[in-house]
Amino acid sequence: MRIKLLTIISFPILLIYSNALAQWLPDSSADYHTRRGVDFIYGMQFDSARSEFQKLIKINPSHPSGYFFIAMVEWWKILIDPDDKSSDGRFYSLLANVISICDKRLEANPNDVTGLFFKGGAIGFRGRLRVHREQWLHAANDGRLAIPIVHQAYKLEPDNIDVLLGMGIYNYYRDVIPNEYPIIKPFVILFPPGDKMLGIQQLKQAADQAKYANIEATYFLIQLLLNYEKQYSQALPLALKIFKKYPNNPIFHRYVGRLHVALGRWEDVQKVFSEIINRNSNYQNGYNHIVLREAYYYLGLNYFNTSMLDEALKNFYKCDELSRSLDMGDQSGFMVLTNLKIGMIYDLQSKRDLAIKQYNKVLNMTAYQNSREQARQFIKKSYGQL
Repeated sequence: MRIKLLTIISFPILLIYSNALAQWLPDSSADYHTRRGVDFIYGMQFDSARSEFQKLIKINPSHPSGYFFIAMVEWWKILIDPDDKSSDGRFYSLLANVISICDKRLEANPNDVTGLFFKGGAIGFRGRLRVHREQWLHAANDGRLAIPIVHQAYKLEPDNIDVLLGMGIYNYYRDVIPNEYPIIKPFVILFPPGDKMLGIQQLKQAADQAKYANIEATYFLIQLLLNYEKQYSQALPLALKIFKKYPNNPIFHRYVGRLHVALGRWEDVQKVFSEIINRNSNYQNGYNHIVLREAYYYLGLNYFNTSMLDEALKNFYKCDELSRSLDMGDQSGFMVLTNLKIGMIYDLQSKRDLAIKQYNKVLNMTAYQNSREQARQFIKKSYGQL
């Protein structure tokens, strides 16, 4: 639910942000430092990214771009560990500074394109974090505030390939999500209708041709092809492409692994998630316990599907142990499905009493997918006998 609301509230945000990517830069030197800084962000080199954006500020202290992208460094730190709230205060403060700088420009000229773009982006990312923190009303209000900025910005800069990132995201998710999740229709009723197929087309064009937004467009394409369209064979080359460009990015790395899982490419699953565990062991930036838990789960699933049950149990036990420390509120899908799989393995090992205990645990956990239905089914009849 939180992810769906994040996407909805991000509609106007992303429209503004993709425009900003194409319009912010005062000169070629700023373009150079921006590109380097963005590359450093995707490469998890946050100190280097911050240094590049400080150079942007030095070039033009009254321009909001450097301040905005320093805030984006904090955003990615949050993104790789969203349960850690230690960076929230700094992130909000950095965004407030961006908004203040933009307001000064807009006071002098209400049609200042740069001011509109970066003010909208700052409000938008503030809303995105508020969604992560389940501050629904504040987040929805940030989305509302961004809408008039969107309209004004488009009137000023209607033609731009990079704009297709935001347009594509809007058209796709505005069409798809309310139909799949009717409960959130009240959050989008005031937004114009979308067009799913047009959205996909726009994202593909942005991924291929956009100057600044190509990586973000590719990233969103991967997500929708995996999670909604189930077009795994189309998504995998895209994931491999951006991971090849940014081989130290744990989020891109995980998407490569997830798509191998979806395609049943178990040898590749083993290779990818074993490498993720190795990077965690070497304390590589971004490869934290959240990433490690996912790796143990999918390795366990790989061993389960190849009937290596003892190895599967070892990995599922580790996933369960990490989940107990990571899950602050409701149990995660990893924890629920791990405990279900452990019960299924016990059944296959003729440990029926232990299996039933696992299924009862699952019944007392947060429902995830059809976990409770499966647990009840396996209590009635052993998994190995189905």
